[in-house]
Amino acid sequence: MSVAARLQALGIELPPLAVPAAAYVPFVQTGHQVFISGHIAKRDGKVWIGQLGATMGTEEGQQAARAIAIDLLGTLQAAAGDLERVARIVKVVSLVNSAPTYTEQHLVTNGCSELLVEVFGADIGSHARSAFGVAQLPMGACVEIELVAELKP
Repeated sequence: MSVAARLQALGIELPPLAVPAAAYVPFVQTGHQVFISGHIAKRDGKVWIGQLGATMGTEEGQQAARAIAIDLLGTLQAAAGDLERVARIVKVVSLVNSAPTYTEQHLVTNGCSELLVEVFGADIGSHARSAFGVAQLPMGACVEIELVAELKP
């Protein structure tokens, strides 16, 4: 099944390339690798504000991470021209706005990781990953995720 068919089956419509909120570019390609800048969680077009373990729970954090994955895929599509060119999702780095005692950052990040595998399949979508708890994120966002992908020549 093609990536486009999987997205359609999941009911996912990719957003257009977003304009950066500061002094950076949405992605950089070097050789066959694409480095996608961090995307913050958004809900209903606005920053998804919250702190895991204080104002929101793990399940809501997973939903935020899944929403970010969809935004990341929109940026990756803009970078690659076609998601069928993706040879591998290489790495995901997740920053989770966390209360001092919150320890489920890895479970929050699963919201992104699991969607990537659903869209690309295990061979292409499985990736290396880091998940960090941080004291705060830009604009009070609950989660921020960046991604590295390899493209086919």
